[in-house]
Amino acid sequence: MRFDLFSRLAVIATALALAIPAPAQQTSGTFRWVDFHAPQDQNIVVWVTRSLAVEKWTAIREIGLEYDAALVETADRKGSQASPSSDSFTIWNVSLTNHLITPLIKGVNLRWFDVQNFATGAPAEPTILYDNCHDCAASTYFTSFHYDYVGHTWAARWIRGSQGIPVWNMNPDSAAGVTWTQVYALMPGAQDRDYLCTWNHFDYGKGRQSNDMIFRYDVDPMTGLDRTVELTGAEAEAMKVTLCRGQDAIQGLERGQNSDLCQQILKLHPARRPVTTPPANNRGQSSAGHRRY
Repeated sequence: MRFDLFSRLAVIATALALAIPAPAQQTSGTFRWVDFHAPQDQNIVVWVTRSLAVEKWTAIREIGLEYDAALVETADRKGSQASPSSDSFTIWNVSLTNHLITPLIKGVNLRWFDVQNFATGAPAEPTILYDNCHDCAASTYFTSFHYDYVGHTWAARWIRGSQGIPVWNMNPDSAAGVTWTQVYALMPGAQDRDYLCTWNHFDYGKGRQSNDMIFRYDVDPMTGLDRTVELTGAEAEAMKVTLCRGQDAIQGLERGQNSDLCQQILKLHPARRPVTTPPANNRGQSSAGHRRY
């Protein structure tokens, strides 16, 4: 849903006229997206608009609700003649009990995906891919958003600096003589805990050993904290095969499986075919209505 700049003044005027003394309606905890046209969601739209009134944006694109906080996407356009594809975005946490706001992620080319489960017993989390720049050799990042019960806020996972997990780079051949192959996938793990794994393979040509960097990103089941683990040895070799097969990967959140490197891996580790022949000792000696003593 898009809430454009031309509607902002009208909404703020309505909000001031209503002079709502109580906080915006809180939610039950089940994540949902606001319907900008639904009468029952208008107090949420008004509350979010008032909270963001002093910030720089030209449209409110989405508002997600869980408990007493809103996950809000705003877009900023450089001018009325600018193409929509040039918009930048900001994801905000907006409190529904006061007007405190916090920017979580900024970038361009935002893509929302279905909610995924990263922590056992916790609500599923909205997930995104996004880029860091327009008209450049952009890097693509992944993150998910979860409700922080302690702070009563939304938070982004696996943030290093100001970005999420780096999953793709549009300029993989920047170093002369180096072939850079990238593979990643979001996959289901044990106890319904999803995880994302990335593999960067650097081939330096003849006479020099190639280098692999394989990372697994998940949530520690004991602490509930974001976790980043570099895989090595047999675990890394097994993950290469899993990534290249991509059988359980979440649609849209995988890439690189069609690379030459993955095709070589799959030739070395073909998938096992199901056994359809009966065992050797199956002689068909049993029959209905007869018992052997």
